[in-house]
Amino acid sequence: MANTFGRLFRLTTFGESHGEAIGGIIDGVPSGIALDLEAIQRELDRRKPGQSAIVTQRKEADEVRFLSGIFEGRTTGMPIGFSIANTNAKSHDYDHNTQAYRPSHADYTYDKKYGIRDHRGGGRSSARETANWVVGGAVAKQVLKAIQINAFVSSVGEIFIDKPYQALDFSKTETNAVRCPDAATAEKMEAYIKEIRKQGDTVGGTVTCVLQNVPVGWGEPVFDKLHAALGHAMLSINAAHGFEYGSGFCGAKMKGSAHNDLFNPDGTTQSNLSGGIQGGISNGMDIYFRVAFKPVATIMQTQPTIDSDGNTTEIQGKGRHDPCVVPRAVPIVEAMAAMVLADFYLMNKIYN
Repeated sequence: MANTFGRLFRLTTFGESHGEAIGGIIDGVPSGIALDLEAIQRELDRRKPGQSAIVTQRKEADEVRFLSGIFEGRTTGMPIGFSIANTNAKSHDYDHNTQAYRPSHADYTYDKKYGIRDHRGGGRSSARETANWVVGGAVAKQVLKAIQINAFVSSVGEIFIDKPYQALDFSKTETNAVRCPDAATAEKMEAYIKEIRKQGDTVGGTVTCVLQNVPVGWGEPVFDKLHAALGHAMLSINAAHGFEYGSGFCGAKMKGSAHNDLFNPDGTTQSNLSGGIQGGISNGMDIYFRVAFKPVATIMQTQPTIDSDGNTTEIQGKGRHDPCVVPRAVPIVEAMAAMVLADFYLMNKIYN
């Protein structure tokens, strides 16, 4: 079922969008780490629904309850169990699609694979599951205290930040509903999302993430490359449709003479088109990557579809949904990146 993420730092999760609760077990956390539980809750608050006018209005407190693995504020080295109650599910919003398949959702594939599906918000395929990942990532961040992890919305539709990340102030990311650190661009993005919502439609976008102070040497050759692990993590996020790091697809247009990162005497590089990773191993430079998210599949417009018997029918989205997923994806991207780095941190300690 692939409900576990990671090798040494492992997160195993459970729960469905409209079940009693979601939750998980975090294993592999070293003992003796002082956990700031309020900081973990703040990370969840960044992801939770209902936080602004441009996201789903489902009202969930998303309060995490820790069940094990912590004693007197410190990790014991034992599995950390936690749960998050579902308190505001409105299952009747999905009564219209008990048989019909929503286009571009997991309805059809889940039904064909398992012979059964939970039509209430998509069940296990719902982005509600990502709240568990944010808890795991928040714990991972506290394992990696020296590493800075900053994600932000870099585009919505055709609206892009036209500045390099080095020119941005990451402290401004949380000052607006879009989570874009450039105020002028954020204002345009928010207005556009509101316009799209009025049309009963949705729009995609990108999230950029920057990892700083990652030591040289994290990552394993061949099949455990650091960028491959980051790509796996990011493409596991609901609605993620693309991943690129460093120069990414733009690098395919360049000549090697322009693309090569020339060395300084101390081993740093004069440019960083490699994105902080060479040969699948971190080189000490900033690691930066971008994740592309498709438009949310649920739209408030009538669309043709089929039902479980193969009959043609029509369907229209109902209930509470995000018109654009990227503002709430920011803490999820950070969380997944943190868990990948925590895994390689532990691997580096054991194998090197």
